[in-house]
Amino acid sequence: MAEQATDGPEGIDSAAVEEWFVASVAGVEPPLAFERIAGGRSNLTYAVSDAGGQRWALRRPPLGERLASAHDMAREHRIISALEPTPVPVPPIAGLCADEVVNGAPFYVMEFVNGPILRTGADAERFPAPADRRAISERVVDTLIAIHALDPDAVGLGELGRKEDYVARQLHRWGGQWEQSRTRELALVDEVHDRLAARIPAQGPATIVHGDYRLDNMILTEEGEVAAVVDWELATLGDPLADVGMLLVYWGAEGDELMPLAEPATIAPGFLGRDEVRALYAERSGRDLAEIDFYVALGLWKLAIILEGVYARYAAGQYGADAEGARRFAEVVEGLARAADEAERRLG
Repeated sequence: MAEQATDGPEGIDSAAVEEWFVASVAGVEPPLAFERIAGGRSNLTYAVSDAGGQRWALRRPPLGERLASAHDMAREHRIISALEPTPVPVPPIAGLCADEVVNGAPFYVMEFVNGPILRTGADAERFPAPADRRAISERVVDTLIAIHALDPDAVGLGELGRKEDYVARQLHRWGGQWEQSRTRELALVDEVHDRLAARIPAQGPATIVHGDYRLDNMILTEEGEVAAVVDWELATLGDPLADVGMLLVYWGAEGDELMPLAEPATIAPGFLGRDEVRALYAERSGRDLAEIDFYVALGLWKLAIILEGVYARYAAGQYGADAEGARRFAEVVEGLARAADEAERRLG
């Protein structure tokens, strides 16, 4: 369906969405104001405020053409709703609109969780004390352990996905996404896929897997506690070590040549190093991380494909005319493919 015209920010039909809010969300005081929140390059997030000062966050798929298997708003809504009563902090859900007539695409709404998000080294200055940065690092690890400690059946997510053969399914899924979204030939992506597929480690008991777990997918409190984990669009059931591997891919350190999205907050002094993160997860979870380097290679390969999808949307003009942004994403995809190749070769 074509995107609808709007007098609000791109991707929001203000009148139609306001009408839905009044009918579906308790206590709304129109008129509503909408603002695109800077951040991710996949699903889009908007801040919504009403005349009474209440605020919500609205999530919708990216503009333009979308891969059929991605950006499922109802699924993401279901996951967050199931996690609300658990020890894993998530934003409280306010509603789901599955009717594309309203806004050109499904969307869901959460209560707005206000607090710092540490995306860059500059953001880390919100917490200048090294002790606070170390404590935040430990909370990132502890929150991931809490996610992996949940019983999927007990929280109503036992049917979220198949529990067995997670890595094989990831290789199949993201290999398919690569075929649909790639803009050029990058032989390394296919080669690394085949080599990883030939050496998949044995999987232990399945857990909930976030799929894109990193520091900047968290909203913190002003004291540095974890207020909410966000961006659950890739969550499924499977091998928890894949989350650890992806966290280590994102956990940048001073001197890294490859920083996929930007200079992450973790480069600032005081944050744990990668080796400390993996050791802390192993110690506090009791899981064996002997094969973690495989999952780092898998994470690099997967991230290359995710960012190729972002690059494809840049190339199609879905983020406006930004030739420099498009060029950078193209280079990052190539760098990640090389890093995945090197990481897999180091496995021996």
